[in-house]
Amino acid sequence: MTRTGNDGKSPTARHTLRREAPSTVALLAGEEDFAAMRRYATFAFDDHAAYLKEMEGLLRALASQGVHTTVALFDPVEYGEFCEDVRLDPDLPHSRTRYTADVAALGATVPYEGQPIDLLVPELIGVADRHSTLESATAVLAGTGDCADCGRDVGRSAYARASQALMRMVEAVGPGTHHAVCSVPVDGAPLIAVLHAECRDDGLVHLVEPEALVFCTVLAAGIATDSPGGIVIRSSGSADKGPDLVRGWALRGGWPRALSEAEVFAAYCTDADTGEPVPPEPGVVYRPGIELPLPEEGDR
Repeated sequence: MTRTGNDGKSPTARHTLRREAPSTVALLAGEEDFAAMRRYATFAFDDHAAYLKEMEGLLRALASQGVHTTVALFDPVEYGEFCEDVRLDPDLPHSRTRYTADVAALGATVPYEGQPIDLLVPELIGVADRHSTLESATAVLAGTGDCADCGRDVGRSAYARASQALMRMVEAVGPGTHHAVCSVPVDGAPLIAVLHAECRDDGLVHLVEPEALVFCTVLAAGIATDSPGGIVIRSSGSADKGPDLVRGWALRGGWPRALSEAEVFAAYCTDADTGEPVPPEPGVVYRPGIELPLPEEGDR
């Protein structure tokens, strides 16, 4: 005989429904963010390491029940602003739950698939950073409007050029594994995108799509605003197992222009924050950028 509760529902049926109800967990990834939440009396933790261990236990428990769980980044500053906007008391668990649901709706989440917490945290930070960068670059493109001369959407045209530029750069550097960084100063703050790509001997290129989207959007923001951005690509996995090769391009006139070997060395061996020189890495060879064909006429 199957036992039922007062509502007539069997525990088995309720358990099945629970598996079909997804969950979202918001995680305080950094020590500073964790410390900021300790000012709330209802926040029950006082040690970040212990907190992460408990969160990992919660994620494992949900997974063991067959519950699909996504993890979002909990930002105390945004949380305070959220509570102020919707008139919630920030020192209530219910308010944290509302904020978690709001963050999850934005899409900057990572599915929990059993990964250890020390791998989950950097993955989550990376996703949140890409999401923030994409939002900023998209806002730049949205604000460019239409071309006064031809009437074309400047942002759309810039994105088409950026997509062409990315593919031509990856094809130009040839077979191997490539790590590309695009940096574009917009309104005094750099937008930075990172992309990993693989190019096979037969010419087939594999890109990580979320990274490619952010990379092209950042590059497009530089093209649309005529900002002096730059791209550096570090390539490994050559057929002769030689050293990693570093090449670079500067964004000039709305298109990546190849840097000389000396310019690539200077760009790669300079601290981006201080401007001070840094020692070159062993096992790395600096090469001039490769001249790229100009964009097709329709995207000039």
